[in-house]
Amino acid sequence: KAMERTFIAVKPDGVQRGLVGKIVARFEAKGFKLVAMKMATATEDHLKKHYSDLSSKPFFAGLVKYMGSGPVVAMVWEGQGVVKTGRVMLGATNPADSLPGTIRGDFGIQVGRNVCHGSDSVESATKEIGLWFTDCELNAYTSCSQSWLYE
Repeated sequence: KAMERTFIAVKPDGVQRGLVGKIVARFEAKGFKLVAMKMATATEDHLKKHYSDLSSKPFFAGLVKYMGSGPVVAMVWEGQGVVKTGRVMLGATNPADSLPGTIRGDFGIQVGRNVCHGSDSVESATKEIGLWFTDCELNAYTSCSQSWLYE
């Protein structure tokens, strides 16, 4: 099975609450490989591009304003099935619907402060990774644990 990449971002509430390390640790413990990470405060234009698929929604303006209200930690994770598994690890968009053990289930209460963003498909991951990272910022390497994670 082919390796894929996903875009995961710790939102301003997660950064402010000091959850970055705990979120990174969960993806590392699962066995996914971190290939890029940076902290940035996104511009309104950048966020409008990122969330363009939600532009017709009534909450769009508030989401863009919120996401630009402070720094986010943008990451690219690699592994088999990382897009789908990453979404499962995050939990439901609304933390109230998220199971304990998921990131949102453990750390979130309201949908407007749901700690993390995760790509919902391989296609959106490709788009989001390209929006947040240049090719030279994406690291290609073999993890020393790869043979212990994959047959």
